[in-house]
Amino acid sequence: MLTQLGSPALRQQLTQWIPLVFVLLWSTGFIGGKYALPYIEPFYLLFIRMLITLLVFGALISHFKPSWPTFRQAGHQLLVGSLVHAGYLGGVYAAIKWQMPAGIVSLLVGLQPLLTAVIAWFVISERLSIRQWTGLLLGLAGVVMVLLQGQAVGDFQLSPASMIAAAVALVSISIGTLYQKKFGQGVDLLTGTFYQYVATVFWMGLLTWQFEDQLIIWQPQLIIGMLWLVFGVSVAAILLLMLMIRQGAASSVASYFYLVPPVTAIESWLLFDESLSAGALAGMVLAVTGVYLMVKKAGGK
Repeated sequence: MLTQLGSPALRQQLTQWIPLVFVLLWSTGFIGGKYALPYIEPFYLLFIRMLITLLVFGALISHFKPSWPTFRQAGHQLLVGSLVHAGYLGGVYAAIKWQMPAGIVSLLVGLQPLLTAVIAWFVISERLSIRQWTGLLLGLAGVVMVLLQGQAVGDFQLSPASMIAAAVALVSISIGTLYQKKFGQGVDLLTGTFYQYVATVFWMGLLTWQFEDQLIIWQPQLIIGMLWLVFGVSVAAILLLMLMIRQGAASSVASYFYLVPPVTAIESWLLFDESLSAGALAGMVLAVTGVYLMVKKAGGK
């Protein structure tokens, strides 16, 4: 889609802003969920969200008329959707539903960049320099500092079901980004993502039919949260993520996820008056430093 936007110089400038815009949009996913989830069951929320998203993508495809994937490519995109959307979002929402604190869920899923780098190292031989490994570890330390501020870890018990759900989310997003990097090349962003959401609708429909009652309490917060989750996250943020995966190394793209918890903490402070401690601010600085070390072009090893 960027190829249709003006001159090469303009496209280059727009591309440089993609990671920042992605982090800002992706971080609001937790905020939108916080608005919507009190009034709807989690899998049902995801099911409706993905159905609306499919309609939006259908309209975009009708307007831009992109090429459709081959049968083989479509199969790859269905698997990516099962991992990046159904596995990740379903796991996160299920863990929260099964009483795991949202901060702890975010912390566990925040291990994704490190896990992605390790998988990429072993599976697709994507080598990392000492500087990059230092960046990954600093980023992880920053995420831990941010999310453990004010968390009395010993005051609650983590159920096996919630731990499994969080692990599913972590593994799904890690493998999904690598799989998209390897098998998603040459697939149009709009039509490829459309197939990803088809898979997500299937899995969320199956889960809500099996485990939920499909109850909704219609409130303005639910409608606002749902609309933002569709247009701000499922449309805009996901298209940017797929574009970033296509353009960058898998581990570098994953490292941007380190910035999501600190940005989410700032948004929670602004929207819900949640205070930020000195330790949380220090963790944010560590996370930003880690991302910088991970993604900056090195002059040498």
